[in-house]
Amino acid sequence: MLERLQYVKQRFDEVSDLIIQPDVIADQRRYVELNKEYKDLKALVEKREEYVLLTSNIDEANEIIADGGDDEMVEMAKMQLEEAKERLPQLEEEIKYMLIPKDPEDAKNVMVEIRAGTGGDEASIFAGDLYRMYTKYCEGKGWRTSLVDMNEGTSGGFKEIVFEVSGEDVYGTLKFEAGVHRVQRVPQTETQGRVHTSAATVMVLPEAEEFDVQIDMNDVRIDLFCSSGPGGQSVNTTKSAVRLTHVPTGLVAQCQDQKSQHKNKDKALQVLRSRLYEMELAKKQEEDAQKRNSQVSSGDRSAKIRTYNYPQGRVTDHRIGLTLYDLDGIINGNLQKVIDELQLVANTEKLKESEVF
Repeated sequence: MLERLQYVKQRFDEVSDLIIQPDVIADQRRYVELNKEYKDLKALVEKREEYVLLTSNIDEANEIIADGGDDEMVEMAKMQLEEAKERLPQLEEEIKYMLIPKDPEDAKNVMVEIRAGTGGDEASIFAGDLYRMYTKYCEGKGWRTSLVDMNEGTSGGFKEIVFEVSGEDVYGTLKFEAGVHRVQRVPQTETQGRVHTSAATVMVLPEAEEFDVQIDMNDVRIDLFCSSGPGGQSVNTTKSAVRLTHVPTGLVAQCQDQKSQHKNKDKALQVLRSRLYEMELAKKQEEDAQKRNSQVSSGDRSAKIRTYNYPQGRVTDHRIGLTLYDLDGIINGNLQKVIDELQLVANTEKLKESEVF
């Protein structure tokens, strides 16, 4: 492990020198990539320093105990040795996970799309609950959310809602949320008190930069229409909403949240670019999943991934068999415990595949 960590230290020193070079600073894309690498390596270098200190303390304590000259010193050395030996396996495990090669997509911002599925009005209400859950979670993480497009349900919630999330390692955190979410509860409209099952589909698209996906605007049909919903006097009078159709693939993206037609077009293009990028990424993920038979799916839109059971107050993630009796907390944005477990399983799988250890 020390050999691997020594390589990390060398690379950290190289990157530290590179990011202050004028030609690197002038190249925005390279500068951003190197800054991200610097931050990841810095965390590993700090762990390396702790590892070196810990192993040094163990050697020193063993020497004092072997010498046996001073009883008080020997007793202190035994305590130090016990503490160090307890910490060492934990630290080694932390370093192993940190040495797993990171998915370059994980650092990207995302477009999240929530669509009501089976269940009529109740499905739209549930889609609204999921939107609230994610925005509260993002708020707690210090991430910024921005509404792109929405289609409200007739009895509340949304038939469809699209929003952007910006922050640190957003895709790496939210990618496991993609799939079908199912709710079991008594709808407000139900007079007999019967439990109904409804569903909503969540898509998490890594936000593509222009250099990730090149779109030929000759392949894009642009339709303008009047916005609907809140927005002041310009609603239903000005054709500010924009719908883009990518003719070769049939993919459609629209935005009506901004008052400016130009801003709506830019946002819609961003969504379209992300959808095209996600389409290619999904193919790659499917190939990778087939190769390793991955337990945690992050790209299959048709997979039922989670059930929110209100009568029992439980949330079950079917991919890893996790059940938590904290439905109120989770639906109010306390998602971290679920995401931590999903990431742990995914990292364990990667670790098994890794030839490093």
